[in-house]
Amino acid sequence: MRDYIGKLAVLHSEQSDLVLSQALSVRLAVPLYHSVDKFTPEDFFLSWRDGCLKLLDKELLKKGGLMVEIEPRQGEQRSWPAPKEGALAQAIGRKTKTVVDATTGWGQDSLHIFRMGYDLSCIERSPVMLELLADAFLRLERVDWVQRLGLSAPKLMAGNAIDILPQLTFSPDCIYIDPMFPAKRKKSALPKKSMLILRDLLGDDMDREALFEVALQTTAKKVVVKSPDYALPIGGKPAESFKSKLLRYDVYIKN
Repeated sequence: MRDYIGKLAVLHSEQSDLVLSQALSVRLAVPLYHSVDKFTPEDFFLSWRDGCLKLLDKELLKKGGLMVEIEPRQGEQRSWPAPKEGALAQAIGRKTKTVVDATTGWGQDSLHIFRMGYDLSCIERSPVMLELLADAFLRLERVDWVQRLGLSAPKLMAGNAIDILPQLTFSPDCIYIDPMFPAKRKKSALPKKSMLILRDLLGDDMDREALFEVALQTTAKKVVVKSPDYALPIGGKPAESFKSKLLRYDVYIKN
């Protein structure tokens, strides 16, 4: 587990069960507070608010915080399965059935893949993100249409995908990688707040090339890598690339 001492704490609120907050602080080995002031050393806090687990920073404690959103993003279909349209769906492919997201992060691509009807498993190595994702997947299973259709949330696996992928009991049709690249040094188009906080807590994914190699060995058919448009492909020239605004999905086919 990463050492979050000095950066992260659990903030108990009246909206949540104290036992839950205590258990969370023990799992992450971080302090538990009932209030925060200017002398509190940590910059980030996990707290249950508005019926979900949220990540807060000290400067924005009163502005709601960040959670893993389970609702479709703007422009995405709300039906299930959602149409397999757009660059991500093109990269994954209509004939693909099983997908493993090896770098789940905030889970927005994972949840879109889930809504498109793929059989999805998720891997995440950050204990902080695992807590946020686990809370989101519990909320997902309570959604009316998920219950009505008898669906289950994606399987969530904890750990480094480099270690987990070779131990899978199946070979997924597609392994999806969305690594954290160093931010482009540009005064405009700053990264979203969620990515800034995640980078501050976790740093960049410096082992993304090693992950790609393991994924290519593990997959049954293909690896899809999501990259910012300015980044070089991490696996050399891809078989195909599908572009959307500021993003690129590189497809590597297993020989």
